[in-house]
Amino acid sequence: MSEAAAIPSAVVDEAIAWSVKLNFGSPDPDTCAAFERWRRAAPAHERAWARMQTLNADFTAVPQALALDTLTAMGTAHGARRQQRRAMLKGMLLLGGVAGTGWAVREHTPWQRVLADVSTGVGGRDRLTLADGTLLALNTDSAVGVRMEGDERVLVLYRGEISIRTGADAASPVKRPFLVRTPYGAVQALGTRFVVRLDDDCARISVQEHAVALRPADGAAPVIAEAGQAGRLDRLGARLMSQPAMAADAWLEGAIEGKDMRLADLLAELARYRRGRISCAPKVANLRVSGTYHVNDTDRALEFLAQTLPIRLRYFTRYWVAVGPV
Repeated sequence: MSEAAAIPSAVVDEAIAWSVKLNFGSPDPDTCAAFERWRRAAPAHERAWARMQTLNADFTAVPQALALDTLTAMGTAHGARRQQRRAMLKGMLLLGGVAGTGWAVREHTPWQRVLADVSTGVGGRDRLTLADGTLLALNTDSAVGVRMEGDERVLVLYRGEISIRTGADAASPVKRPFLVRTPYGAVQALGTRFVVRLDDDCARISVQEHAVALRPADGAAPVIAEAGQAGRLDRLGARLMSQPAMAADAWLEGAIEGKDMRLADLLAELARYRRGRISCAPKVANLRVSGTYHVNDTDRALEFLAQTLPIRLRYFTRYWVAVGPV
């Protein structure tokens, strides 16, 4: 495990500016030499540039003009107020329309990795220890901002899913509140272990130990979720939910685990760990499955399903698998 190191906002701005100069211009030798001096000047510069390289790799399927506009907008918005940044990010969802498929939004929204302090790619997972002793785990395709200074300990979940076991905050004179902020509100830890997952229309919370307070973004009264309970934050507020068929924290062991799961739901979950798309025909969507499915080899999991269920796999490309009846 390692301690998360935040990248200063000013350094992120500089990395974005260098990316525009080097990748979308015609840099001369003096510009290249100046960039090398900047990159080697501080460890934060190296980390910021490594993150930009990940971003640039993800832009290879996007037209150059649109990628340049995105980077320029990102650099402008990064120093703006939080509300302006959120509006900019919403507008950038138009990138999903470039590739012409529904899953393109997830595949081509890598700017959140730049805004975040720690992140994972599709199929990746990570674990780290924060400055206060909190153990943070990131699931596939996740991005998190870390704010450990001030009177509160705050994680900002930009995308994906995280598991938290809160630390003792021993270096602080007083134990500061610990919150996970999402677009739909905040989750306040009450001495606990819990999972927060950000979906398109809500944040889903599952509590493994102790309790959390679900605090809606509109300031409504919080809802307490205790160990063994699940909750939801969305634009309507906060509420408790029945436990899903899938174990909320099985991904920590590299698996999807559940009982009486809909096949369509299991396939959608497997799709989170691979690039591309898994489609499911309506005729087999409601087949029921139980068991443990390892996410490190999703093709093998699909083959196992095809051997045990009346379904057929059709690979149109390595990125598009269709699941239908035999």
